[in-house]
Amino acid sequence: MKRTIIAFALGAMLFAICFSAEAQQAKKLYRIGYLSLGPGIGPVQEEFRKRLGELGYTEGQNLIIEWRFTKGERDRSPAFAAELVNLKADCIIAQGVNPAHAAKQATATIPIVMGNADDDPVRQGLVASLARPGGNLTGFTNIGSDLAGKRLELLKEAVTKANRVAILHSSGQTANSHARETKVAAPALNVQLQSVTVETADFLEKAFQIAKSWRADALIVVHVGLMLNLRKQSIALAAKMRLPAMYSDSQFALAGGLMSYSDDSLDRARRVANYVDRILQGTKPADLPVEQPKKFEFIINLKAAKQIGVTIPPNVLARADKVIR
Repeated sequence: MKRTIIAFALGAMLFAICFSAEAQQAKKLYRIGYLSLGPGIGPVQEEFRKRLGELGYTEGQNLIIEWRFTKGERDRSPAFAAELVNLKADCIIAQGVNPAHAAKQATATIPIVMGNADDDPVRQGLVASLARPGGNLTGFTNIGSDLAGKRLELLKEAVTKANRVAILHSSGQTANSHARETKVAAPALNVQLQSVTVETADFLEKAFQIAKSWRADALIVVHVGLMLNLRKQSIALAAKMRLPAMYSDSQFALAGGLMSYSDDSLDRARRVANYVDRILQGTKPADLPVEQPKKFEFIINLKAAKQIGVTIPPNVLARADKVIR
């Protein structure tokens, strides 16, 4: 009888310990910081949220997301990064090179996941190498500037008369990389290129007027920085001035722009969530390689083409991954 009582007591004690451990684990509340140059929560952020939900994270129960959007004002990134550090975030997502630099300067201990380094993160000094990033920062690159030449090539094939192309972009290293790589590709395609820097939102319409007065046949709009926040205005102005435009992010074409060529931003958002989950479960950022895109999308919006009177050749339509009719 005594042995039975002792065994029962020990069993009850072990159960209580296990139950307590599970209860503590269930009560763990993770805090994620999200720093972006963008205007606010959009399709990419919603896809990130959705994937976290699939991985078992529910906002208000075991997850808090601290959103910080600079709305194109790069100078605000350091202050927002400091806020997230002071909030003791368990992990910080940095959407873009500028936020990644700000987060890295703000903390050497909190894990940082780059959501979309648009320029080479090694060249930017963010990581030691893609395979072995080192430190507390890892993540994803969308190799946006590396696709600049391909965008110009697709634009030229879609709009065969495009011999003069204006490239509209904001200031900063990453946007300049897009412009530089586009210029490299231009001579082989017999394209004259004019670069127009958009420093402020108020200058956007003037930038389009400059392109028009230069007699541009088409545009390339780089979505980095301020231009990311001027998506609707850029699409509207391109339609108003009847200028065919290629965009460096799929969200522009999906929102009414003529065409885009980029990595699959929603797929990347899911992969970012996967990295965040692994880090929250104990994996060190240094042990996670910086990954490059696995999926690319060439999107053509025929509604936009019809609006500005452009006919896309059938062979180009056949190459598109998605055609919006």
